[in-house]
Amino acid sequence: MRRVVARRGAARRRAGAAVKAAAAAVAVVAVAGCTNAPPPPLVTTEIARTETSRVVDPGEVVVGVGSVDGGLNPHKLSDQSTLTTSLAQVLLPSVFRTGPDGVRRLDRTVMVSAEVTTAEPYVVTYRVRQEAAWSDSAPIAAEDFVYLWEQLRESPGSVDGAGYRLIENISAREGGKVVEVTFAQPYPGWRSLFSDLLPAHLLKDSPGGWGGALADGYPASGGPYSLRQLDRDRGEVVLERNDRYWTEPVALDRIVLRRTDAAGLVGALRTGHTQLGLLPVDAEGEALVDGLGAEVVTTPVPGSTVATVLLRPVSEAMRQSAVRRAVVAVLDRAELVEVGTGGGPAGQLLADALITPPSAPGYRATRPSDVPVKPDPALARQLLTSAGYTEESGMWERAGTPLNLTIAAGREDYTDLAAEVQRQLSVAGIQSRVLTPADPYDPDQETVDLLVGPLPAGGDLAVALAGRFGCAGEAEAGATPTPTTSSTPPGDTPEPVAANPLGYCDKGVDESVKAALTGATPAAEVLASVEPRLWQAALVYPLYQESSQLVVHRSVTGVAAGPPLAGPFALADEWKRQS
Repeated sequence: MRRVVARRGAARRRAGAAVKAAAAAVAVVAVAGCTNAPPPPLVTTEIARTETSRVVDPGEVVVGVGSVDGGLNPHKLSDQSTLTTSLAQVLLPSVFRTGPDGVRRLDRTVMVSAEVTTAEPYVVTYRVRQEAAWSDSAPIAAEDFVYLWEQLRESPGSVDGAGYRLIENISAREGGKVVEVTFAQPYPGWRSLFSDLLPAHLLKDSPGGWGGALADGYPASGGPYSLRQLDRDRGEVVLERNDRYWTEPVALDRIVLRRTDAAGLVGALRTGHTQLGLLPVDAEGEALVDGLGAEVVTTPVPGSTVATVLLRPVSEAMRQSAVRRAVVAVLDRAELVEVGTGGGPAGQLLADALITPPSAPGYRATRPSDVPVKPDPALARQLLTSAGYTEESGMWERAGTPLNLTIAAGREDYTDLAAEVQRQLSVAGIQSRVLTPADPYDPDQETVDLLVGPLPAGGDLAVALAGRFGCAGEAEAGATPTPTTSSTPPGDTPEPVAANPLGYCDKGVDESVKAALTGATPAAEVLASVEPRLWQAALVYPLYQESSQLVVHRSVTGVAAGPPLAGPFALADEWKRQS
């Protein structure tokens, strides 16, 4: 009984003490409310950080890129982009690759040899390494050479198909590892052929044919990496080491390409979530990147394309050169470049030549002084009047029908640039509309009057010249015969044919182009003679060479701008990340 009483007494004492403490606390609060004394300090706990710590993975490098959209076929004009060029460098085999000095050299990881073995007929013999194979174990062999030849000699909207149209036959022996290519004529530019070979055994019967080839990925790899994942919704491409690559394996387990902008790239580099960046930047983005200071090394990388306005004479409205020249006369190139580059570094690479890009060694401007770069309303009025148009209520028309042009954006990110062309035409009284067709470079699309998009830059001079202005006819082996007409002055365009994205053919120019292709006349000499005529014909209006900023964090080594127009991914097998 005493123990129970004692416990009850202790409980009463504790309860009394609690009541006194509560009363004292109330008194303190009351006093605090009546004085200027500060309240007692609050005891806080550290709030958990929202950003989780990241363990460094020395086997992974994350690259911030501007876009993961569009097709991935490096041989299609409509698929040309930094992403396409980058992936082709690490996923596709090539006979020759561009060296640091811009000279093509045999890629001995794929080839044993490639050489001209007979002069008449003109035969080049290629020997592929026995162990060279696709990631599904199928050999890289003659079948892949034949597939590329068949597609590029016939498919519209292809890159550099002129050289393939000179091929007469391809034969093979030793299990397809020795490939003999016979040309109808001598072809000194043969080293430009068979770059970025494709897995014929997987693509030749694939749904969608050539038009859908590599639209959403690579079915197999013939390079040091393989495509593991392409997620356009998340904006991510994952490359993993190709375990079936037959030569020395690369140091990294994977490369992740992640869509971002300049602000996102800067933040990801600071937190360590990204180690590289390769994307176009405007003036604001360039300033953000510069703010990273010594944490990164920044290098401009001129791209493999030139932003261009193509004036397509295959369309009825643009058939007369006077109309095409009038359109050029109303354009403000400085405004177009500002819209296209946002004041970024690409704006310094103004293109004033029809074939050679600004970043090429020995580049020089060839644009005649009478081809304007600022609006010249008087010249435009004179040219449109000579073409039979009259100005009614501020709009140009002929026989009661307004001059109404269709503008195609060559790539999704060229829509703003196409809209700026539309605005400038409207100011000059020319109606227009902007479309985004599936393949704007198809020369058979007669409804497209103007095409605003990228054209390939650099490469073999004769091939590039033929790809833009050459005709396809009976003189080119393997090509379907197409009608041509005799050479005419720039006033009226000859019968167009499907040999280039313009749908243009001038027989006189074409004869000179073929002389350059076959080596009968030096390509530089041909270009010097035909380029003035082509400027006056107002077929293409180059703006600027596309460019990206390469941003490299100090935690990664072996990264450089790469060979001319090939880009940093050409050296991806040398990338390493420090622990």
